Amino acid sequence: MKDIGDTEHIGDSEDTADRSYDDHMRAALAEAELAIPHGDVPVGALVVVDGEVIASRHNERQLTGDPTAHAEVLAMREACQQLGTWRLDEATLISTLEPCTMCAGAAVNARVQKVVFGAPDLEAGAIGSVYNFGEDPRLRHTFEVKHDVLGDECAQSLKSFFASLRA
Repeated sequence: MKDIGDTEHIGDSEDTADRSYDDHMRAALAEAELAIPHGDVPVGALVVVDGEVIASRHNERQLTGDPTAHAEVLAMREACQQLGTWRLDEATLISTLEPCTMCAGAAVNARVQKVVFGAPDLEAGAIGSVYNFGEDPRLRHTFEVKHDVLGDECAQSLKSFFASLRA
């Protein structure tokens, strides 16, 4: 039997989840920095299952010459290889930037459970800014969305990168 002091406060589990998202977003930001030496936009993505990171990737379009080599797609590919299935229905995709239509479409097709992102992409974002793939009932799958996790830090990383290109 629980003592009164053991009672979970209503916000406790949400606070724990938010701390976990922050920690994972910090890892995604560190991953994003790996894109800079090869001239790619610093976007990092993780796939997390049961709180464990099973894939971590960054943009590699410039490095590979592959227009589909976005961090989110690469991370989902790696996660599928790790799990031995194309279904990521127990996975959370975490990205430093709001996924584009290609990446959001891949998340729909992989049946991800949730997408968490940092900075919005007001020009090409497909999870709330321009389109909303996560909640579109016309698609065969929808997923939960959490946005603006360390959004300022994620946006600053991108702003710094583009400022350095103009300098």
